[in-house]
Amino acid sequence: MADFPTRFESTLDLARLPWFERRGDRLFLADRSIGPLVDVHTHLALAYVLPQRLDLRREHAVTEHYLPVERRLDLDVYANRNFSPEDLKRLERDLALGSLSAGGMRRTHTIPNLEREMRGLGVVRSVLLAIDFPVLSDNAGEWLEAAKGHEDLVVFGSVHPYRPNMERELRRQVALGARGIKVHPAVQTVLPGDRRAMKLYALCARYRLPVLFHCGPVGIETRLGRRLSQVRHYFQPIERNPDTTFVLGHSGALQMEQALEIARRYPNVYLEISSQSLTNVRRILDNADTDRVLFGSDWPFYHQAIPLAKLLIATVGREALRPKVLHENAARLLGLDVAALRAGQTARI
Repeated sequence: MADFPTRFESTLDLARLPWFERRGDRLFLADRSIGPLVDVHTHLALAYVLPQRLDLRREHAVTEHYLPVERRLDLDVYANRNFSPEDLKRLERDLALGSLSAGGMRRTHTIPNLEREMRGLGVVRSVLLAIDFPVLSDNAGEWLEAAKGHEDLVVFGSVHPYRPNMERELRRQVALGARGIKVHPAVQTVLPGDRRAMKLYALCARYRLPVLFHCGPVGIETRLGRRLSQVRHYFQPIERNPDTTFVLGHSGALQMEQALEIARRYPNVYLEISSQSLTNVRRILDNADTDRVLFGSDWPFYHQAIPLAKLLIATVGREALRPKVLHENAARLLGLDVAALRAGQTARI
């Protein structure tokens, strides 16, 4: 089996791998036999307190990922270990005070910029994961409206467990086209097993909406966020909601082994592999039910090519796993037509 590098001078330097090529300041998938891809973990610019002030439909010449494409890249660490201290400061500013403005890096986190990256890498569907507070935010509604007419985008809504009239809000988002719900304990400051959250999961089962959790500590969140996202908190709500389908975003992050145990114990659980190290991606593929492993990137935090490179290296010698993880499992979860996904990839070549 061939050895592949795991450290690169930049994200664009991934072109040293046989599956990618660089054209100017962009990275492309050179081997289109690999796709199609469904990325189940992406975001647009988030807004809180004030309504969204930037145009989510505007294209910008360059996407400013939170991990800059010029930053040195190690595939065999948890992804956020590649941030420099200054990167983390910019990220924090952009997500906090920046959410009140129409500027900053987030101004480039728009639908056209995401779709441009998707086209270059053979990504035929991306799932947008909204995150909302009980009041003073409506990212779900704004994203659902902005994504109308974009067949390559699937939107997961966000209903905070403590939002007034929770079920009515869930129905509103479903009527607008939401295909699932994102729950982020660290950002929304609610335990996964909170009594109100348990009601939300039951509603999601009734409406046949999968729940995608941010799962596990990532090491750069607040102390409270780290406590709320400990993987041990996810066992009980999953066990008590067997009719709800759960996706563990980041596969438990820095507590991957515990998330792997959850997925092995409960058949209603999928693992999503964004940010995991190459070593951990291999371990997940070796030990999880590969019919319940999903590809994700966490764009715009990271370029979509980064997790793809890890998966491709991890599946050398077992290429039959690639279609499952890259699109077939997501198609089954989301009710997408596999033939249509493959036709969509052919149309983009």
